[in-house]
Amino acid sequence: MLYGTRRRMSAGDIATYILLLLAVFIWSIPVLWVLITSFKPRNVIFTNPPTLFFLPTLDHYVTALRTSGIVESIWHSLIISVASTAMAMLIAIPAAYSFARLRFRGRGALTFYTLLMQMAPPMGLLIPFYYALSELKLLDSYTGLISIYLTITVPFSVWLMMTYFMEIPVELEEAAAVDGASRFTAFVRIVMPLARGGIAVTTIFAFINAWNDFLYAVVLSGPKTQPATVAIFSFLAAEESRWGPFTATGVMIMGPVVCIALLAQRHIVHGLSMGGIKG
Repeated sequence: MLYGTRRRMSAGDIATYILLLLAVFIWSIPVLWVLITSFKPRNVIFTNPPTLFFLPTLDHYVTALRTSGIVESIWHSLIISVASTAMAMLIAIPAAYSFARLRFRGRGALTFYTLLMQMAPPMGLLIPFYYALSELKLLDSYTGLISIYLTITVPFSVWLMMTYFMEIPVELEEAAAVDGASRFTAFVRIVMPLARGGIAVTTIFAFINAWNDFLYAVVLSGPKTQPATVAIFSFLAAEESRWGPFTATGVMIMGPVVCIALLAQRHIVHGLSMGGIKG
Protein backbone atom coordinates (compact mmCIF):
# COMPACT_ATOMS: atom_id res chain seq x y z
CA MET A 1 0.00 0.00 0.00
CA LEU A 2 2.80 2.38 0.93
CA TYR A 3 4.60 1.58 -2.29
CA GLY A 4 1.51 2.46 -4.32
CA THR A 5 1.32 5.94 -2.76
CA ARG A 6 4.73 6.99 -4.02
CA ARG A 7 4.65 9.73 -6.59
CA ARG A 8 6.02 8.77 -9.96
CA MET A 9 8.89 10.83 -11.27
CA SER A 10 7.88 12.96 -14.21
CA ALA A 11 10.04 13.59 -17.25
CA GLY A 12 10.84 17.02 -15.82
CA ASP A 13 12.05 15.49 -12.53
CA ILE A 14 14.28 13.04 -14.39
CA ALA A 15 15.70 15.82 -16.55
CA THR A 16 16.39 17.91 -13.44
CA TYR A 17 18.26 15.06 -11.74
CA ILE A 18 20.30 14.43 -14.88
CA LEU A 19 21.24 18.11 -15.16
CA LEU A 20 22.19 18.21 -11.46
CA LEU A 21 24.36 15.11 -11.80
CA LEU A 22 25.99 16.60 -14.90
CA ALA A 23 26.68 19.87 -13.07
CA VAL A 24 28.21 18.00 -10.11
CA PHE A 25 30.35 15.93 -12.48
CA ILE A 26 31.61 19.01 -14.34
CA TRP A 27 32.37 20.79 -11.05
CA SER A 28 34.19 17.72 -9.74
CA ILE A 29 36.56 17.35 -12.71
CA PRO A 30 39.17 19.96 -11.63
CA VAL A 31 38.91 18.87 -7.98
CA LEU A 32 39.46 15.22 -8.90
CA TRP A 33 42.32 16.19 -11.21
CA VAL A 34 44.09 18.03 -8.37
CA LEU A 35 43.47 15.16 -5.94
CA ILE A 36 44.68 12.44 -8.33
CA THR A 37 47.72 14.44 -9.48
CA SER A 38 48.81 15.00 -5.89
CA PHE A 39 49.34 11.23 -5.54
CA LYS A 40 50.99 10.63 -8.92
CA PRO A 41 54.74 9.97 -9.12
CA ARG A 42 56.62 12.81 -10.81
CA ASN A 43 57.31 10.84 -13.99
CA VAL A 44 53.61 9.98 -14.39
CA ILE A 45 52.17 13.49 -14.05
CA PHE A 46 53.04 14.51 -17.61
CA THR A 47 52.28 11.25 -19.41
CA ASN A 48 50.19 11.69 -22.55
CA PRO A 49 47.50 10.48 -22.60
CA PRO A 50 46.93 10.83 -18.83
CA THR A 51 46.65 7.59 -16.90
CA LEU A 52 44.55 6.68 -13.89
CA PHE A 53 46.59 3.56 -13.14
CA PHE A 54 49.74 4.26 -11.12
CA LEU A 55 51.37 3.48 -7.79
CA PRO A 56 50.26 6.28 -5.41
CA THR A 57 52.94 8.20 -3.55
CA LEU A 58 52.99 10.70 -0.69
CA ASP A 59 56.27 12.27 -1.82
CA HIS A 60 54.57 15.46 -2.99
CA TYR A 61 52.93 15.98 0.39
CA VAL A 62 56.25 15.44 2.16
CA THR A 63 57.93 17.93 -0.19
CA ALA A 64 55.17 20.49 0.35
CA LEU A 65 55.31 20.20 4.14
CA ARG A 66 59.11 20.46 4.11
CA THR A 67 59.10 23.51 1.84
CA SER A 68 59.85 26.64 3.81
CA GLY A 69 56.79 28.76 4.47
CA ILE A 70 54.02 26.34 3.47
CA VAL A 71 53.07 25.11 6.96
CA GLU A 72 53.39 28.66 8.27
CA SER A 73 51.16 29.97 5.49
CA ILE A 74 48.44 27.43 6.31
CA TRP A 75 48.63 28.55 9.93
CA HIS A 76 48.36 32.19 8.79
CA SER A 77 45.27 31.34 6.73
CA LEU A 78 43.70 29.60 9.71
CA ILE A 79 44.31 32.53 12.07
CA ILE A 80 43.03 35.13 9.61
CA SER A 81 39.98 33.12 8.51
CA VAL A 82 38.86 32.07 11.99
CA ALA A 83 39.35 35.54 13.46
CA SER A 84 37.61 37.36 10.60
CA THR A 85 34.74 34.85 10.59
CA ALA A 86 34.21 35.09 14.35
CA MET A 87 34.26 38.89 14.29
CA ALA A 88 32.01 38.99 11.23
CA MET A 89 29.39 36.80 12.91
CA LEU A 90 29.53 38.85 16.12
CA ILE A 91 28.73 41.92 14.03
CA ALA A 92 26.38 40.33 11.49
CA ILE A 93 24.00 38.48 13.84
CA PRO A 94 22.82 41.50 15.89
CA ALA A 95 22.91 43.74 12.80
CA ALA A 96 20.83 41.32 10.74
CA TYR A 97 18.34 40.86 13.59
CA SER A 98 17.99 44.62 13.93
CA PHE A 99 17.32 45.03 10.20
CA ALA A 100 14.81 42.16 10.23
CA ARG A 101 12.86 43.11 13.37
CA LEU A 102 13.38 46.75 14.36
CA ARG A 103 11.96 49.84 12.69
CA PHE A 104 14.17 52.89 13.18
CA ARG A 105 15.19 56.03 11.33
CA GLY A 106 17.91 55.35 8.78
CA ARG A 107 17.16 51.64 8.58
CA GLY A 108 16.63 51.75 4.83
CA ALA A 109 19.82 53.74 4.24
CA LEU A 110 21.90 51.37 6.38
CA THR A 111 20.42 48.35 4.63
CA PHE A 112 21.18 49.87 1.24
CA TYR A 113 24.74 50.72 2.31
CA THR A 114 25.27 47.13 3.42
CA LEU A 115 24.05 45.91 0.04
CA LEU A 116 26.28 48.47 -1.70
CA MET A 117 29.34 47.17 0.15
CA GLN A 118 28.50 43.65 -0.97
CA MET A 119 28.17 44.77 -4.59
CA ALA A 120 31.41 46.79 -4.66
CA PRO A 121 34.05 45.20 -6.95
CA PRO A 122 37.08 44.01 -4.95
CA MET A 123 39.51 45.37 -7.55
CA GLY A 124 38.06 48.85 -7.13
CA LEU A 125 38.62 48.72 -3.36
CA LEU A 126 42.12 47.27 -3.50
CA ILE A 127 44.05 50.53 -4.00
CA PRO A 128 42.15 52.46 -1.27
CA PHE A 129 42.64 49.55 1.11
CA TYR A 130 46.35 49.38 0.31
CA TYR A 131 46.76 53.12 0.86
CA ALA A 132 44.81 53.01 4.14
CA LEU A 133 46.81 50.09 5.56
CA SER A 134 50.06 51.68 4.40
CA GLU A 135 49.25 54.93 6.20
CA LEU A 136 48.24 53.03 9.34
CA LYS A 137 51.38 50.83 9.19
CA LEU A 138 49.20 47.73 9.02
CA LEU A 139 50.49 46.15 5.82
CA ASP A 140 51.59 42.54 6.37
CA SER A 141 49.76 42.35 9.70
CA TYR A 142 46.96 40.18 11.04
CA THR A 143 45.05 43.27 12.15
CA GLY A 144 45.15 44.79 8.69
CA LEU A 145 44.11 41.65 6.81
CA ILE A 146 41.35 40.76 9.26
CA SER A 147 39.97 44.31 9.04
CA ILE A 148 39.90 44.13 5.24
CA TYR A 149 38.27 40.70 5.24
CA LEU A 150 35.52 42.06 7.47
CA THR A 151 34.50 44.31 4.57
CA ILE A 152 33.93 41.12 2.55
CA THR A 153 32.34 38.87 5.14
CA VAL A 154 30.17 41.29 7.15
CA PRO A 155 27.88 42.59 4.34
CA PHE A 156 27.39 39.09 2.96
CA SER A 157 26.73 37.64 6.42
CA VAL A 158 24.28 40.41 7.34
CA TRP A 159 22.19 39.89 4.23
CA LEU A 160 22.18 36.12 4.54
CA MET A 161 21.32 36.14 8.25
CA MET A 162 18.61 38.74 7.69
CA THR A 163 16.74 36.35 5.38
CA TYR A 164 16.84 33.63 8.05
CA PHE A 165 15.61 35.93 10.82
CA MET A 166 12.75 37.13 8.62
CA GLU A 167 11.60 33.52 8.17
CA ILE A 168 11.16 33.06 11.94
CA PRO A 169 7.59 34.00 12.99
CA VAL A 170 7.58 37.18 15.05
CA GLU A 171 4.62 35.76 17.00
CA LEU A 172 7.03 33.51 18.91
CA GLU A 173 8.84 36.55 20.30
CA GLU A 174 5.56 38.30 21.04
CA ALA A 175 4.41 35.27 23.03
CA ALA A 176 7.66 35.32 24.97
CA ALA A 177 7.19 39.04 25.67
CA VAL A 178 3.71 38.32 27.06
CA ASP A 179 5.33 35.81 29.43
CA GLY A 180 7.67 38.53 30.67
CA ALA A 181 10.75 37.87 28.54
CA SER A 182 12.79 40.83 27.36
CA ARG A 183 13.68 41.22 23.68
CA PHE A 184 17.23 40.09 24.43
CA THR A 185 15.98 36.99 26.29
CA ALA A 186 13.63 36.12 23.44
CA PHE A 187 16.46 36.61 20.96
CA VAL A 188 18.84 34.33 22.85
CA ARG A 189 16.39 31.61 23.89
CA ILE A 190 14.01 31.52 20.92
CA VAL A 191 15.44 33.17 17.81
CA MET A 192 19.03 31.96 18.04
CA PRO A 193 18.15 28.24 18.45
CA LEU A 194 15.69 28.44 15.54
CA ALA A 195 18.28 30.17 13.37
CA ARG A 196 21.14 27.79 14.16
CA GLY A 197 20.99 26.27 10.69
CA GLY A 198 21.28 29.69 9.10
CA ILE A 199 24.08 30.64 11.47
CA ALA A 200 25.99 27.48 10.51
CA VAL A 201 25.56 28.17 6.79
CA THR A 202 26.56 31.82 7.12
CA THR A 203 29.58 30.97 9.27
CA ILE A 204 30.83 28.42 6.77
CA PHE A 205 30.35 30.77 3.81
CA ALA A 206 32.11 33.59 5.67
CA PHE A 207 35.01 31.26 6.50
CA ILE A 208 35.26 30.12 2.88
CA ASN A 209 35.27 33.71 1.61
CA ALA A 210 38.20 34.58 3.86
CA TRP A 211 40.03 31.26 3.39
CA ASN A 212 39.87 31.32 -0.41
CA ASP A 213 40.75 34.98 -0.95
CA PHE A 214 43.72 35.63 -3.20
CA LEU A 215 43.38 39.19 -4.52
CA TYR A 216 43.65 41.04 -1.21
CA ALA A 217 46.10 38.52 0.23
CA VAL A 218 48.65 38.78 -2.59
CA VAL A 219 48.79 42.59 -2.30
CA LEU A 220 48.25 43.29 1.40
CA SER A 221 50.15 40.40 3.00
CA GLY A 222 53.87 39.68 3.28
CA PRO A 223 56.28 37.17 4.78
CA LYS A 224 54.78 37.61 8.27
CA THR A 225 51.16 36.92 7.29
CA GLN A 226 51.23 35.35 3.81
CA PRO A 227 48.28 32.91 3.55
CA ALA A 228 48.34 29.55 1.81
CA THR A 229 46.48 30.82 -1.27
CA VAL A 230 49.52 32.98 -2.04
CA ALA A 231 52.29 30.70 -0.78
CA ILE A 232 51.14 27.84 -3.02
CA PHE A 233 52.40 29.72 -6.07
CA SER A 234 55.98 29.37 -4.85
CA PHE A 235 55.92 25.98 -6.60
CA LEU A 236 55.27 27.60 -9.98
CA ALA A 237 58.16 29.29 -11.76
CA ALA A 238 59.20 30.18 -15.31
CA GLU A 239 62.08 27.70 -15.19
CA GLU A 240 60.26 24.78 -13.59
CA SER A 241 56.78 24.23 -12.22
CA ARG A 242 56.52 21.55 -9.55
CA TRP A 243 52.96 20.38 -10.13
CA GLY A 244 53.18 17.54 -7.64
CA PRO A 245 53.81 19.69 -4.54
CA PHE A 246 51.52 22.36 -6.01
CA THR A 247 48.53 20.01 -6.18
CA ALA A 248 49.39 18.45 -2.80
CA THR A 249 49.31 21.91 -1.22
CA GLY A 250 46.03 22.57 -3.01
CA VAL A 251 44.50 19.46 -1.45
CA MET A 252 45.70 20.58 1.99
CA ILE A 253 44.14 24.00 1.42
CA MET A 254 40.81 22.41 0.46
CA GLY A 255 40.93 20.03 3.43
CA PRO A 256 39.68 22.32 6.24
CA VAL A 257 36.74 23.59 4.19
CA VAL A 258 35.69 20.07 3.19
CA CYS A 259 35.98 18.82 6.79
CA ILE A 260 33.89 21.70 8.13
CA ALA A 261 31.23 21.12 5.48
CA LEU A 262 31.06 17.39 6.26
CA LEU A 263 30.86 17.93 10.02
CA ALA A 264 28.14 20.56 9.70
CA GLN A 265 26.22 19.08 6.78
CA ARG A 266 23.07 18.50 8.85
CA HIS A 267 22.96 22.16 9.86
CA ILE A 268 23.80 23.23 6.31
CA VAL A 269 20.88 21.30 4.83
CA HIS A 270 18.57 22.65 7.54
CA GLY A 271 19.80 26.19 6.99
CA LEU A 272 19.50 26.10 3.21
CA SER A 273 15.97 24.71 3.46
CA MET A 274 14.77 27.40 5.89
CA GLY A 275 14.29 29.91 3.11
CA GLY A 276 11.72 27.69 1.44
CA ILE A 277 9.62 26.95 4.55
CA LYS A 278 7.25 29.46 6.11
CA GLY A 279 5.67 29.35 9.56
